[in-house]
Parts: sequence; C-alpha cells; structure tokens
Amino acid sequence: MSQVYIDENGAQIGTEGNRLTIKYRNGDVRSFPIETIESIIMMGKSQLTTQCMEKCMNKGIPVAFFSKGGKYFGRLMSSGHVKPELQRKQSALYDTDFAFELSRKIIKAKIQNQTVVLRRYAKSRDLDLLGLIVSMKSDIKHIDNVKNIPELMGYEGNSAKIYFKGLSQCVDDEFEFEGRSKRPPKDPFNSLISLGYSILMNNIYEVVEEKGLNPYFGFMHRDGENHPTLVSDLMEEWRAVLIDSTAMSLINGKEILRSNFYTDYENPGVFIDKDGLNIFISKLEMKLKTSVKYLKYVDYAVSFRRAIALQVMSLVKAIESQNPDEYEPIVIR
Repeated sequence: MSQVYIDENGAQIGTEGNRLTIKYRNGDVRSFPIETIESIIMMGKSQLTTQCMEKCMNKGIPVAFFSKGGKYFGRLMSSGHVKPELQRKQSALYDTDFAFELSRKIIKAKIQNQTVVLRRYAKSRDLDLLGLIVSMKSDIKHIDNVKNIPELMGYEGNSAKIYFKGLSQCVDDEFEFEGRSKRPPKDPFNSLISLGYSILMNNIYEVVEEKGLNPYFGFMHRDGENHPTLVSDLMEEWRAVLIDSTAMSLINGKEILRSNFYTDYENPGVFIDKDGLNIFISKLEMKLKTSVKYLKYVDYAVSFRRAIALQVMSLVKAIESQNPDEYEPIVIR
C-alpha cells in the first residue's frame, strides 16, 4: 500500500476502470491500481472528479487537502469507521486525571526523544551541547511534580526552545535558523519541518479515524476550531523521531539544497520547491518503512508506520479501560 502525493497545480485526478489517473497540464498521465493506494495527499490547486471521490469513499481511501506550503485544509473520508460508544468514552475523559497523566507521559517521552536526536547530531558535528541536554533532562524531572496541563506545557515549551537552539548549531551553515517559526515558516529548515509535521499529522489522523476515535477530542491540547487536538497529542512523541531527524539527515547529508527553497512575497514565507518536496517525501517514506524495536510491548521489529498504528490501538485500550498506564509513548535510544 502506498500514499499518492499530487503537488502540481492544475492536475486532474479521476478514475478509469479500477485505476486512479492523474492528468497533468503538460499532458503527462500517471495511473495507479486503486487496490494499492492507502491515501491521497493533494498539495496545491488540483481537481478531483466526483467519480473519483465516490470510488475513494467506497474503498475507504482518505483524501487530504493541503496548500503547497503544507497548511492543512481538510479531508474527504467515508463514515465507515465511526464508533459512537468509543467516542463517548473518549470525550468523557477530557479534563480528568486520565488526560493529565497521559499528557505527562507523552511530554516526558517527547523531551527524552529530543535529547537523543540533539545528542546524535551534536556528536556528528563534534559539538559540546551537554549543557543544553542537561537543562532538558532537568525539565523532564520537574514534570514529575507538575499539578496541571498548563504547567506541564510550560516545561514542554521551555525544552522546545532549548532543543531548537541546539539543533540550529548542528545544522549546516546555509540552513542556520533562529528558533521555531511557522505559519509561515521564515527559513528553509522551518519550512521543511513544518511540511513534515503536516504529513505526520495526516498519517496519524488516518489511523485515529480508522480505529474509531474522534480526531478532535484531545486530552492535552485545548479544544480549538478546526484543530484535531487528539492528533496533535499523538504527534508529540514522533516529531523529533521522524520529522526533525529526517530534515537533519537530508540537510547535513547534502541531499537537499538551499536552492530547493524559495521566498513567496505575495504570501510571505519560505517554501520548498517541487524537486525538494519529492526529495523530502521519498526520504520520509523510507524512514516510515524502517523497522525498529522501540515499542516496549512488542518483542519484534515493526516499521515506524506500523508503530504509529500500534500506538493508536494502545490508546484505544487505555480509553476503554480508563487507565493511562495502558499507553506507553515511544522512546528512542
């Protein structure tokens, strides 16, 4: 199964028989057997035929819509996976001890994963960033004593600032950046990880939906209009593991260049071009297919993509039992 990315304006996506077809403005045509498609990601201004929409919904193939800069707009999906009873249980756990303890576990894992990524790249550049890493580990210890989610998120925000300060020292000089920027990203590095986070969000959203959970009923992130807060909760432990590490590998490995990014003066920000997008997607797909043994409750190697699915299923068990200890965030070494 594969994800199909359409990143060119003016493309027309339809079906012919049992195949998905993509017709580009220059006359090129690509097609894929419907049975091999896991999801479709549209980035930019393309057209989807009503026949294709119907086929995708009948086959359970979600279609996600993004801007060319990676901003998420929404998705086309069937309603075949909705589980009202599970969602009622999920909703009832908002603002409870369950929500707080689950959030604490996720943020501790997130910061720990950030320290591992930072240590790896500091070592590869022969840099001494021990002071920054010690500060982040101190935040992890303080989290054991916090009393509420706002206090928890304060430590998360502090560690994030330290982490990105460290990464900015590890990245190649031409990709140097000052802190995190988004909506719009102000530099190539932030452009790359913002795109990556959007793709990660889409991957997790699909699984959350497939398992019958409501993507908008989160535990840690506060309710917000058009914000799938549960997906944001589940993304936290994966950001450094999948997206930041992929971006650093591409940049420091000279696989992606400064020339793959451009400044859009009509919509201020820095964005990735088509070639850069293809490079990033290819690298990230390879990462998602990589087998690892980081899950504590599985004694065999699974791909990162499969690990995401297993984590969502673990959350379903935790919700059904109302026990946050049923959920173990991924922690890398």
